[in-house]
Amino acid sequence: MVVVHSHPTVTGTILRVRGPLELKCQLGSTDVFQIQKVISGTFEALRSQVKSEACVLSVCDSPVIIWPNKGVRATPEEITPVNLCEDLNQWIQTDEQESFGKKSGKKKSKKSSAVSVINLHLMMEVTNSGSLPAPILSRTVQKSHFLATTLPIDCVVCTSSDSTIKDACEHLMEALTHQLCEMEKVTLQHMNGTTLLVPEAFHFLLPEPKGLMTVVYPAGVPDSQLVTQRKELHQQYELPVDKSYFRRANAYHFPGEPYRDGYLRNPHLALTHPILDDGKVYLVQGIYSYHHYMQDRMDDNGWGCAYRSLQTICSWFQQQGYVEHPVPTHKEIQQALVDVGDKQSSFVGSRQWIGSIEVQAVLNQLLSVTSKIMFVKYVAKQHLVSIHVYVDNLDSL
Repeated sequence: MVVVHSHPTVTGTILRVRGPLELKCQLGSTDVFQIQKVISGTFEALRSQVKSEACVLSVCDSPVIIWPNKGVRATPEEITPVNLCEDLNQWIQTDEQESFGKKSGKKKSKKSSAVSVINLHLMMEVTNSGSLPAPILSRTVQKSHFLATTLPIDCVVCTSSDSTIKDACEHLMEALTHQLCEMEKVTLQHMNGTTLLVPEAFHFLLPEPKGLMTVVYPAGVPDSQLVTQRKELHQQYELPVDKSYFRRANAYHFPGEPYRDGYLRNPHLALTHPILDDGKVYLVQGIYSYHHYMQDRMDDNGWGCAYRSLQTICSWFQQQGYVEHPVPTHKEIQQALVDVGDKQSSFVGSRQWIGSIEVQAVLNQLLSVTSKIMFVKYVAKQHLVSIHVYVDNLDSL
């Protein structure tokens, strides 16, 4: 784990560059020091490649292509290095435009949200202009080991309203080079013989004024084995230890980026809050996915209410990073109740409904989350059974 970069604010325009870089090296020795030396040399070659004129940035969903190391040359020619970075939004094609048959070109500027994200794709030119020499073929007989993997580059830079394209490209090149340095450190740190763990970049949004920052983790190493590193980050950024900030599940979700599972997130934010004469409205903190009847190709109409409520609760714990357990299915919920002795084995696969007591039991069984049943009395003499959840016994880091 290595901290890559941080941005004190997340307002204005975020430039996000993603793309694959091929890490290929030939090992002629089994000596650990020699292997590390070869891998470091390969990373150095990749950093030189990123800083070379062959590096190309393509603005996604637009005709814009930028050569950041060729004097920030761009196409279309209307785009110059001194143009404001946020002006690139005018060239990005929207779904609405495509529905009207406009496949390319400049779009009209419109009012955007506080944070806009410009996605760029990292590419490399593989040919040079001018005449090319005739290829030379040679054959060498040698026993060696060949390592090859793809580095998933994912780099972000936050720009201000007065940042030019030239300024943004300079910052991007610095950030890309730095991310490759940190990926090298993670790769060497977690090597096992000639087996490499792919380094992955994750972006986290910390409380102001810290803002957006990036951390590189080794793929395949679970969060449970990275507690020491996360504890160091909490201390470094003076963050409380009763809340998770650096688990993979806490990764920042960029505006406009769809969720892979297809579920709605935090629908309460789009709803009109009720007006109460003698009461207060309390909103959940954090992100959860909304689970409802008939989802997941499951016909639970008329009996799945508490199952869906339980799934929604479980999603909150998962997406806050408190647990790694996936949101349980109906069958897994039923099996958990059988395992704790609350139901008979015939309950699994049935269409029987459950209530708050069962929800409490499943939370404890699957997530080790303790809770308390509370009865809330209304003026209308009605009672609402609610579950009060405690997270003190969870590993926040």
